[in-house]
Amino acid sequence: MATPLSPDKLLAALKAEGLNVREYKSWRTHRRPASAGAFGSINGVMTHHTVTGPGTDVVALCYNGHASLPGPLCQGVIKKDGSVWLTSAGRSNHAGLGDADVLRAVIAEDYGDYPPTDNQANTDGNRHFYGFECENLGDGKDPWPKAQYVAMVKANAAILRAYGWTAKSAIAHKEWQPGKVDPAGIDMKKFRADIAACLKLPPGKWGVAPAPPAPKPALTVEQRLAALEKRVTTLESKVQ
Repeated sequence: MATPLSPDKLLAALKAEGLNVREYKSWRTHRRPASAGAFGSINGVMTHHTVTGPGTDVVALCYNGHASLPGPLCQGVIKKDGSVWLTSAGRSNHAGLGDADVLRAVIAEDYGDYPPTDNQANTDGNRHFYGFECENLGDGKDPWPKAQYVAMVKANAAILRAYGWTAKSAIAHKEWQPGKVDPAGIDMKKFRADIAACLKLPPGKWGVAPAPPAPKPALTVEQRLAALEKRVTTLESKVQ
């Protein structure tokens, strides 16, 4: 039975992946009340989109919730610029009721390219999944900037690495709850492949551009003269 990560361990796991992590208000203690249900056992990570555009304080929205759904709405918000804002270390309103068959497949980490079809809503996902809300209109047209996509992969990998799980413990909301489409525009087969590639490397190494080769040191005057003399000698030998 996997217990939730402590706030310190969650923060450390995300930072170890090289993410730009921000701590929002009282995220360490901000969670749904015990009367709403338990948090744990933990079995995976779920990715969402926010259905918000420019001008929305998406972090505040996910922290506070709204009239029809009280916050927090996730454990972390991933903005367009790739920053990851922590909004809770406990139970959050993000997954809702989903398919028990999907949960069993995630726990077993034993399925093909995709988990079973989510055709039931009979299992409390808020109990079993960490959730990341990713800033996007959710219309299938709003782009996913590279910085944001890399952060989404790394954030998932950070939690999976902390538990020793594979990329098959990462799913989308659209794979969990019937009728959901988020995160729209993200191919989950490729997304999990990228998470798997991230997990094969040491923390913080995936998605980092290799450093350019160091410039060759400039030749001294003596070295240039020696090279010139060598070329002249070679040419003279060919003429003879």
